[in-house]
Amino acid sequence: MSTRQPGDTIIQKNYKNAKLLLIEDNPDHGMIINRVVGQCLPQVKATLAANESEAMHYLEQCCEAEWELPKLILLDLYMPERQTGWRLLDKIKSMPAGMAKVPVVLLSHSNSPTDVAEAYQRGCASYLIKPATAEEWSRYFNQLRLFWWETATLPRTEISLL
Repeated sequence: MSTRQPGDTIIQKNYKNAKLLLIEDNPDHGMIINRVVGQCLPQVKATLAANESEAMHYLEQCCEAEWELPKLILLDLYMPERQTGWRLLDKIKSMPAGMAKVPVVLLSHSNSPTDVAEAYQRGCASYLIKPATAEEWSRYFNQLRLFWWETATLPRTEISLL
């Protein structure tokens, strides 16, 4: 008799070869987030980009080399200025169809209703206000794991030439 639950196959597919791109210009935040991702999402390979050019280089390589795209992108809005985050979000959303469909979660210290509204208008999947402590980061990433990897069915991220 099998002990597999009906949802196991969807969860397993979400984790299979899963990649996450973290775009964060603050080295301290990058280190904390990377560590918490490793604890909360040990099956996921996280890549850290410290600026706009590193992020675009990684994403363009994914497209050009036909690698599997990241299943989720975490983008710091203020890199260090808000306009950099908006520009990067717009670039991601204007990339070829497969990449443009990858969910982008914006991370920000701002709780401004204007920032939140603009983020959704520009196509982000979620807007999270950055927590202040490592424990809060851990709670955030456990919730992120539960939703994006264990509840939502993430889009296929292979690039098809058809």
